[in-house]
Amino acid sequence: MQNAKDSFYVALRARLAAINPERTILLRGAVRPGILVEEAEAFFSRLPNDVFILRWLSLGFDLELGSTMAAGECEIIYQTCGTQSFGGLDRGRSLSGMDEELTAILRPFYTPKLNYTNQPPLPTLTQVFWNEPGFGPIVVQRDRLSRSAKVMVYSYQERGE
Repeated sequence: MQNAKDSFYVALRARLAAINPERTILLRGAVRPGILVEEAEAFFSRLPNDVFILRWLSLGFDLELGSTMAAGECEIIYQTCGTQSFGGLDRGRSLSGMDEELTAILRPFYTPKLNYTNQPPLPTLTQVFWNEPGFGPIVVQRDRLSRSAKVMVYSYQERGE
């Protein structure tokens, strides 16, 4: 499932950079698109604002098909305090903008599956695909608004995975 998780993340990262190149994060001295995988980064005492964070929750397999189908549930978490220029009073508008960006980067609901242990990454024989996001309620934490969305990510397992 690691190739599927990597392919899903890289596809969303590239789509975000195309849709909103200004949504970035400075991490370990490098400016990157504002999306990251929680399990692949150092521990955050507090999640960063205005960034999409991918958190993998569960994993399942369907062994009854001709090929093994893997499914992983991904929670995408994001939060904002709004902008300084509006004193944070635009935090609802900022969160709505992130809702729209997330909806846009998830479409289309598939991407080629690549093996990123090689450089350059090697294409595999299958694709990664996912369902529409299920958005959770807005959570208010003092001056911060946050939300999460969950998607199920599917991929056929290939030889060697």
